Amino acid sequence: MHLRLIRNATLRLELDGRQLLVDPMLDPAGARPPVEDSEDDRRNPLVELPEPPEVVVAGIDAVLVTHMHRDHFDDTAAELLPKDIPVFCQPEDAERLRGHGFGDVRPVETTAALEAIELTRTPARHGSGATAEALAPVSGFLLRNGAGRTLYIAGDTVLYDAVEAVLDEHQPDVVVVNASAARFRGGERIVMDADDVIAVARRAPRARVVAVHLDAVNHGVQTRADVHQSVHEHDLTERVTVPEDGAAVPID
Repeated sequence: MHLRLIRNATLRLELDGRQLLVDPMLDPAGARPPVEDSEDDRRNPLVELPEPPEVVVAGIDAVLVTHMHRDHFDDTAAELLPKDIPVFCQPEDAERLRGHGFGDVRPVETTAALEAIELTRTPARHGSGATAEALAPVSGFLLRNGAGRTLYIAGDTVLYDAVEAVLDEHQPDVVVVNASAARFRGGERIVMDADDVIAVARRAPRARVVAVHLDAVNHGVQTRADVHQSVHEHDLTERVTVPEDGAAVPID
């Protein structure tokens, strides 16, 4: 099991010899306007990919899309990804993905498989109240390889009881959380913040926690430096990784 952060929530995973690309945001820096109703007016993505997008997608065996917001699946991804590989997604996104020309879309209602790899869709809540309803649907995914090791991609979610239940029930070996405390102007955060990253690490004391979704989109409030500082203050640097774009994470 190997994990490499590309940028934002885009990951390259290797499980059982298969290469999975998660949440491909492949647009060049500045290709899109700022997220509406946010305090920072910089265009998105804020930074370039660490390598050309053709390199990012080379050799992949499948794609996993947690949801269709443009910082998780964008125009370059729609254009560049091979149209014949399996694309796993939440059921609500299947038709949109087929509309982009993908011929092997596999909506995950509960569970699905890619050879020996099992994928289980998990709950997520992208904020609270009316904001969460407006941003729905979103999902997380739990991936289990043939040896039984598990990697939990929490997705765009705040920390709430359903996420805690996944941590408690499955006790994953690796937990990937989307941090940055992203929010709209004057609103509450819509993904986890540094305190939530610490809470996840405390709740899953056996897991390697990987904090991503940082320094790439204009409505993020907290930076990698903020999360690093919190991890250091709570003496969790041995278990919590905050990778730079392009960096591999030691999880084996």
